[in-house]
Formats: sequence, structure tokens, C-alpha cells
Amino acid sequence: MAGKLNLPKSVNIILDLFSKKGYEIYIVGGAVRDLLMGKMVSDWDFTTNANPEQIIEILPKNAFYGNVFGTVMLPVTDVESPFDITTFRTESGYSDARRPDKVTWGKSLKEDLQRRDFTINAMALKNANSEIIDSFGGQKDLKKKQIKAVGDPRARFSEDALRMLRAIRIAGELKFKIDPKTLLAIKEFSPLINRIAKERVKEELFKILSSSNPYQGFVLLKDSNLMDEILPEFAKTFGVEQKSPGRHHIYDVGTHSLYSLKQVAIKNQNPIVRFATLIHDIGKPLTYKKLDNGTITFYNHEVVGARIAKRIAERLHFSTKEKDKLWKLVRHHQFSVTEKQTDKAIRRFIKNVGIENIKDMLDLRTGDRLGGGASETSWRTEEFKKRLIEVQKQPFSLRDLKINGEDIMNELKIKPGPQIGKLLGKLFSEVQDNKLPNNKKALLKKLKEISI
Repeated sequence: MAGKLNLPKSVNIILDLFSKKGYEIYIVGGAVRDLLMGKMVSDWDFTTNANPEQIIEILPKNAFYGNVFGTVMLPVTDVESPFDITTFRTESGYSDARRPDKVTWGKSLKEDLQRRDFTINAMALKNANSEIIDSFGGQKDLKKKQIKAVGDPRARFSEDALRMLRAIRIAGELKFKIDPKTLLAIKEFSPLINRIAKERVKEELFKILSSSNPYQGFVLLKDSNLMDEILPEFAKTFGVEQKSPGRHHIYDVGTHSLYSLKQVAIKNQNPIVRFATLIHDIGKPLTYKKLDNGTITFYNHEVVGARIAKRIAERLHFSTKEKDKLWKLVRHHQFSVTEKQTDKAIRRFIKNVGIENIKDMLDLRTGDRLGGGASETSWRTEEFKKRLIEVQKQPFSLRDLKINGEDIMNELKIKPGPQIGKLLGKLFSEVQDNKLPNNKKALLKKLKEISI
């Protein structure tokens, strides 16, 4: 007995609507799992013996078909996502390793539950006061904190290969382990993930990256062999040694990268920043060299790594904005921090990285340091942060000057032409070199001098 559960008003209304019409209806899936764990439920799924046409008749007029398999969706105001209401069903023939070739309306709740992915997602609840219907041991697995496939895991993953990634993602999100037989089946069927649309793979990867424990998610990806299929370039970083005289690294490249991800996740929620931190050294296997004195080098690994990052982003269908940010973070992560850097060098760094990415780059650097066994920061890094702030007070482009082309034409009584751009360029150079303050009075005074 679960005890009386606190359900949103709209959930109780739906349950009552169907019951009064004489139909069976149950809350199913992750909603039941989250209720039992005392977590906030964001997605409410229901299953019923009413067919889709009957569901539409029962529900308010704003209900609509959500997919070709007869799921009806109902927008509601007191919960985050629309309700999904699906007829009991059985499925067969998964020729694309993703979707059933044939869907048949089922006769019982048990038939419907046994087609689901994991035991903790295969429980049902009739109403707030009822017992949990648990035919496959979901409550037991919740207590054991494990992800276990319903029935034969090999059958579940051959039906829908994306379930393998979902197992990893849910285990990472909940800090659960994966049942040994289920993990063994993922290893065996891992090549099937290549039959899944890259957009769906990316979506699951981003959910892992956005979770509270992305480190565990990527450890599981490695242990399950899915890493070899989805990110083979990153899989090659494990075992690439970095320990050598004069170097601070104490882990191989892959292990260091995982620890870097673990550290950056404490400071930064952005999945692109977390992913960039994970793969920032992905170019090292291709640039590895061991010198006669035993020193290991990876010259230009950031350049090679940026090319690999771009290839991965294109393969997984990142957006243009996501690709650009990932590339910049990987390409420029190996920036120098010395007390001898000129303002010009720091401005060049800011232009390369982009002002909007500076905090993310510094977070990546912190993750990189901690993931390599170094301290969180250094006095040089702290001085560099101060200079980044100071340098940003200076103009970065002609648009930042306190005068424009119109001011020049008015002051010199000249018409539009190439001379305007040349004069602005000269003024900008003077300001950049700290020879001239960026205020209108000083700029106009200098303008008269250089225009003679």
C-alpha cells in the first residue's frame, strides 16, 4: 500500500471522468515512480481501456492526438506538461529498432505494462488511495536503487534501442546502478544505437549532461560500450598516458576528462559547457609524442580537438549556435595565463572566445585543473580574471568609440567617403594602445590633428 498520495487537482478530475463513464484508467510510467520517491512529477501519463475515439469524446475540446499510435494529449493549467492518455496496447515488429510496426489495442493493464522499458516505469496507480499495481517488481528495484528491464532485456532493447541510452540517463539522474543482466544486454546490443536518429541520441546525451550527475552517466556510457558507438573519438582517450616529468597530470586523458566533467558540473549547468569540458582534450590521442627524456607532449591538441568537436557536433545535429560555442571552448581552452601578457593579447583572447563565453571558459579551466589533480586556481589565474574585467572597459571595435562617422563629417565639414573609415581606424588604434582616452572631447581634438 502506497498510502494516500497527493495528486494534482487536474489528475483527480481525469481519473474521475473516466471512472464515471465506466472505463478503467491508471496513472503509469515515470509519474508513479516519482510519486513513490517523493519527487516532483513533471510528466503525467495515463493508460485506459477506452479507445482513442472514446478518449477524445470524454475529454475537453482542447484534447488532441499526440502521435500516430493513438496517444491523446490534454493541455492542463496546474502541471508542467500536457497529459498523455493512451489506450491499453501491445506492440510487435520493431524493424527499425525504434518504433513498433504494429500496435494492437490490449485487453488488460498487465498487457500494457509488460511492453514498457524498466520495472520502475512499469507500475500503475488507480487513484490517490489505491495500492500500486506492480506486476514486475518495480517497488523492489526502487528500494535496491537499480534499473532493470521488464522481462528479457535483450527483447526490450531489440524492440527500441534508444532504451539503452534511457537506462544510462535514468541511472545517472537517480544515482541508481544498472541490473547486471540489463547491463550485459546493453553491451551486447550497443551497436543497435546506430540505427537510432542522431537527433534522438543527442537529446538523450543532453539530458545526461544536464542531469545532477553527468559524471556517473558518462562512466556508465563507457562501461556499457555505448561510448564506443556514440563517441568513438572520446573512447580512444582512455589509456592515453599523461604522467611524465614536469607535468602535473596524474590520470590518463579519458579519466582526467571524466573528472573534469564532474568538477565543472558543480559550477556550470550549461550542457554545452559540460560537453566541451568532457571533450576538451579529445585531440590528445592524435598528437601524443613521448620525447627521449620521457616527457609526453600533445602539441596543438586543441586545434586537432576543435576539428573533432566540430565533426561530432555535425554528426549529432547540434544547432549552429551550439556548434559555435563548443568549437570555441575546445579550440581556445589552452590559453596562456602569465603576468607578462599585454592588454592586446588579452583582448585577442576575448575576441577569440567571445565575451559571452568568458565565464564558461573560466569554468572549463577550473574543471580542467581540478580534474587533473591541480588546485582550483592560481594567483596568475586570479590576476588574469581581474585584467579581463579591466580590458573590457576598453573598446573592442569601431562601434565602441565615443564618436562615429557622422561626428567626423560634422566636425571636419566633409562628405561621406573612404576617408571616414580611415580616420576612425586611426583613432581606434590610438585608443587600443592606451595613447588616447575613449571620450568624445579627446577624440575630436585628436581628429583635428590627424586630419591635417
